[in-house]
Amino acid sequence: MAITSGRNFWCLCSSIVLVATPPAAAETKLFDSVQVTPASEYTFGIEGPAADLDGNLFVVNLGKPGTIGKLPAGGTASELFTTLPEGSVGNAIRFDRSGTMFIADYKKHNILAIPKGSTEPSLWFHSDEMNQPNDITIARDGTIYASDPNWKGREGHIWRIAKAADGTVQGQVMASPRAMGTTNGIDLSPDGKTLYVGESSSGQIWSYAINGNELTAAKLVKAFQPDTVDGLRTDIAGRLYVARILKGTVALMKPNGAVEREIALKAKEPTNLAFGGSDGKTVFVTQRQGGFIESFRTDQQGREHCLQRGRC
Repeated sequence: MAITSGRNFWCLCSSIVLVATPPAAAETKLFDSVQVTPASEYTFGIEGPAADLDGNLFVVNLGKPGTIGKLPAGGTASELFTTLPEGSVGNAIRFDRSGTMFIADYKKHNILAIPKGSTEPSLWFHSDEMNQPNDITIARDGTIYASDPNWKGREGHIWRIAKAADGTVQGQVMASPRAMGTTNGIDLSPDGKTLYVGESSSGQIWSYAINGNELTAAKLVKAFQPDTVDGLRTDIAGRLYVARILKGTVALMKPNGAVEREIALKAKEPTNLAFGGSDGKTVFVTQRQGGFIESFRTDQQGREHCLQRGRC
């Protein structure tokens, strides 16, 4: 309808302004965790979250051991992605820059690989000398670092696994300047020069400089209570996110060990975490208590998310 009256014109514009400028929509509160998937989707062995370039989240042991579940981007329920070879059980998942998925198979002492676009796992590396492996992290050049705890002995090692000049995949225990406890959560600094390792038995987080097959310059970053640390990740600012199993939080701390905050979770037994979402600032947490996935938003993207996109 054409407006011919000045009074009506201003009146209508006022109404339009009111409609066009509603109160700003409430933004998601940072560090406020919410449950994403139904309880009991995953077994007691829920672990190994990792997100691909499309924002899908992958978690081990959906419904029964030896499976990998997929939570589609923006989804609220997981679906079966693949089943591992007979007798294999995953404990960690990571993606490299090409989109290949690597799985730590702790039962069969393997690292399995699934190329991008496939659901079929194949053997990447095996060693009978391994106790597990438990958790893994991947460097820019594709080198895999794996934690290898001996839970009964309350000790552990770190393995370095990489392709040799002849194309074969080789692995060995890295020399360390100190005897390690039960090595568990593991990740790299954004520049790839520092390896962070959590020791569950002592509750300590250690950092090491990487020198080929040697770990040097051991430094105690933070000592939590024994048996209260599990998986860990880093963001592009170099901060560490540590799953505080039994405490029910994720500790967010600086590289010097100063804790910025303890992020409260919906259940008390977080096993691991991963960055995902379109911007890499959504942290997904696997919860053993309840067998579900929860998530919270943070202010920095994860190192791994940045690495997959070729920006780190």
